[in-house]
Amino acid sequence: MIEAKTFAFLKQLKLNNNKPWFDENRPAYELAKQNFIQFTKEVLDGLAKFDGNIAIANLEPKKCISRINRDVRFSKNKEPYKTNFFALINQGGKKANTAGYYLQLEPGNESFAGGGVYMPMPPDLQKFRQEIDYGFDEWTSIVESKKFKKTFPAGVQSPETLVRVPKGYEEGNPAMEYLKMKGYYTFNSYSDKDLQSPDCIKNILHDYETTLPMINFLNRAL
Repeated sequence: MIEAKTFAFLKQLKLNNNKPWFDENRPAYELAKQNFIQFTKEVLDGLAKFDGNIAIANLEPKKCISRINRDVRFSKNKEPYKTNFFALINQGGKKANTAGYYLQLEPGNESFAGGGVYMPMPPDLQKFRQEIDYGFDEWTSIVESKKFKKTFPAGVQSPETLVRVPKGYEEGNPAMEYLKMKGYYTFNSYSDKDLQSPDCIKNILHDYETTLPMINFLNRAL
């Protein structure tokens, strides 16, 4: 589980987002980071039991976790550090274009877990749409199943949605609401209390296992 001192460090970082404070508190950062690494390892071990692609990939936690340093080159926000820990668990590595799982740890009940693809590049998005169009019955059997809807009441999420059906598809296409999407992912929020519970990893793995058929469907398109 996530330790209280990990949340405490991130809360303090949000209030003191500057290099002098971070350097002075680096020992606390290293402890918090190690806690998240260990947490991610337990998640990976659990994932490998039902996702063969993750098992074969033999991922190391450190290869899944994002750097805490922000890229401020093109941002108006010049704060140097992220105020969360984030892991992207993907069979091709965290920079791969394939669908995968993600986990964010952020105090203030801003943590979440889920899986899929958030904002794929246009060529990949086109392939995902085509696969959904061709295999729409299979797609709906996954994302509109009772288990999926019970686990993710909001259903499949998208960062943006087109007003009209994309070029190459007709209005009235049975899959048009999904074809308008610019990404396909699941999402469940976790409170600070949730992540300090002994059941937290079991609950996250349940989310991931429910998302797995959707991930396999999307990756087949690539």
